[in-house]
Amino acid sequence: MNRFTAHLAWALWFRVSLWTIALIFIMNAPAADSAPLRAGMIGLDTSHVPAFAKIFNDPKATGDLAAIKVVAGYPGGTDIPASRDRVGKFTEQLRGMGIEIVDSIPKLLEKVDVVLLESVDGRIHLQEAVPVIKAGKPLFIDKPAAGSLARALAIDDLARKHKVPCFSSSSLRFSPGIQELLKNEKIGTIAGAATWASCSYQEGTPDMFFYGIHGIEPLFVLMGTGCETVARIQTKDTDLVSGVWKDGRGGTYRGIRHNREEFGAVAFGSKAIMHGGKEAGYEELCREIGRFFKTGKSPVRPEETIEIFAFMEAADESKRQGGAPVSLASVLAKAKAEAAGGL
Repeated sequence: MNRFTAHLAWALWFRVSLWTIALIFIMNAPAADSAPLRAGMIGLDTSHVPAFAKIFNDPKATGDLAAIKVVAGYPGGTDIPASRDRVGKFTEQLRGMGIEIVDSIPKLLEKVDVVLLESVDGRIHLQEAVPVIKAGKPLFIDKPAAGSLARALAIDDLARKHKVPCFSSSSLRFSPGIQELLKNEKIGTIAGAATWASCSYQEGTPDMFFYGIHGIEPLFVLMGTGCETVARIQTKDTDLVSGVWKDGRGGTYRGIRHNREEFGAVAFGSKAIMHGGKEAGYEELCREIGRFFKTGKSPVRPEETIEIFAFMEAADESKRQGGAPVSLASVLAKAKAEAAGGL
């Protein structure tokens, strides 16, 4: 081999080596973040709508908060004052953020990958969720999941049937105060818990569904599922709802009206009793929503959501029975029959 041939062979080897190294680097390099999913909002009649949109559409959003971008909204709304008197204002706020406003749910579904059902009136959640689920779009339903236990069951059944990821939650489930109590090893085993929060009602739905859920859902975070009976005492300014779990533990929720209203919780443990009242904004919930849409995995088991709604519906039944204990099994059986009958 002469000198020229040797140089040529070396040059070819060097070039091939560089391409090989580059290819290996490209194949093993971390994949770039994919484009955010296009999200649509149904029901532009709650302050959650502009608040969530600002969080998700923030150009500086990172991680799970950057998983979706709100691109379209359908105003919806009903005749209750909380909806009728606010839907125009919040719709215009979304429009001002550059988000397209459409006049029907089918038109919204043509433009989005995932959906946030935000309507403040839980009575219409089932009818709004049906076309979303049938279209196969992953769905987050803001509190309450539905206007009755039977309708919550119907939504869950439909989502399971169509294998569509779906979940609902109060923002207070993920508040730092509750999560810190849950993870605090100094408490030991949680033997009981008490929570309290604002508790105004919404006409047409069980009393606890509108604001009571904000204090009841954290109670279940601390206690877990397994509640068997519920009893409720109601006064002009207060609701006191107590549950007995199957292992004998007790948990209570105090709903506050007309006096100082704030959120708080106490965990009664085998080693210590601790208070946790640190409430945050919506970022924690939005992060969970973004992760849910990205992975298709709900942070809340559907069975737990159904039990929470059975707890709240049993509280209404206990009120009708003068404060007598009501079993969750009884209200679930009635709701299942109603759902099976087509509501």
